[in-house]
Parts: sequence; structure tokens; C-alpha cells
Amino acid sequence: MDFRPLEIADAYAFTPRVFPDERGLFVAPFQEEALVRATGHPLRIGQTNHSVSRRGVIRGVHFADTPPGQAKYIYCAAGALLDVVVDLRVGSATFGRWDSVRLDAREFNAVYVAEGLGHAFVALEDDTVMAYLCSEPYNPSGEHGINPLDPALDLPWPAELTPVVSEKDRAAPTLAEARDQGLLPSYADCTAYYEKLRSAHR
Repeated sequence: MDFRPLEIADAYAFTPRVFPDERGLFVAPFQEEALVRATGHPLRIGQTNHSVSRRGVIRGVHFADTPPGQAKYIYCAAGALLDVVVDLRVGSATFGRWDSVRLDAREFNAVYVAEGLGHAFVALEDDTVMAYLCSEPYNPSGEHGINPLDPALDLPWPAELTPVVSEKDRAAPTLAEARDQGLLPSYADCTAYYEKLRSAHR
């Protein structure tokens, strides 16, 4: 499995080999050895999530209090989506910036999002299925969001799609509001936590 770092530090894109034949195909979208080579530590699986979205649905930008936060390993099991990683870590050199990767059910490529980073996506086709592995279970009191339509973020939602956004995500604060409210994670706290994970693996 190949991988590459994204423009946002501590986020990576992975590309597995796909084996098609007359029966269909076989692929391993998650491979621990590749993830450890990228991050320096394995992914603890606290929960797996599965969503089905129609074309134009935007979910996110979501993040969790760090530590422990919630790292995510995401791939598209059906359809296609545009996956977006946003750096929400106050003090990071890339704070407020984003990177995006198209994920689809032809390449079965994947994205890893470290604790403290924001995650969002838009479905590019009807019946798009996103599957993701999470390092921690869902914790309602520690979960937060940023409005995915915040003009200051200027996320790369395709202009030809009509955005379908939940009331909860529309009501989420902008990045500036979340920072003023003290909701955002600290870059120093996040990097200390990443080092703790790496040290436990050594």
C-alpha cells in the first residue's frame, strides 16, 4: 500500500492495490503496517462508522476534544466523495487551511485524520457509502463542529452541487467563533498526544 502526507501535517492519503477478476474485486482499504509507517503508531479501533449519503450531502466539519480526540481512517465503499481535512489546531503553522482528496469505490483509496483535525466530506454521487474507523467511541460532550459553509474557510464544495447540510451543521459556529469560544484544540496538546502514541508503540 502506498501513502503520502497531505498538506495538513498528521493527515495522510493511502492507496491500496485493487485485485479485480471475473467475480468482482478484492481490496484491503486499511492495512495497519502502512498506517504505522506513516504515523509511527497503530490505530486503536474504538468504533466503526458507516454513512449513506445522496449527491450533494455535506457532513462536517467535525472534531473532538483532544486529548484523547478521535482519529479517523476513512474510505469510500460505494459511490464517490470529496474528503476534506481542516487544520483546527490553534498554534499550527497551517491553522485554518485545508486539503482534499477524492475517495471512490474504484480505487478504494483512504484518508487518515489525526486527533484534533477537522473532517468533512461531500457526496459526489447518490448512495455514496463512507466507512471509517475511529480511535475512540463517540463522546457527545466532547464532539464539536464548524459550519462547513463558513466563507472564511472557503472549503472546496463543487459549485455544481446543491449543498444538503443538517440543521446541526448549519448552526455550528464559524472557525473564528469557535476559536473565540475556546472550542478548538491546541496544536501543542495534539502533538504531545501524538508523541505519547508513538512512544507507547516503541
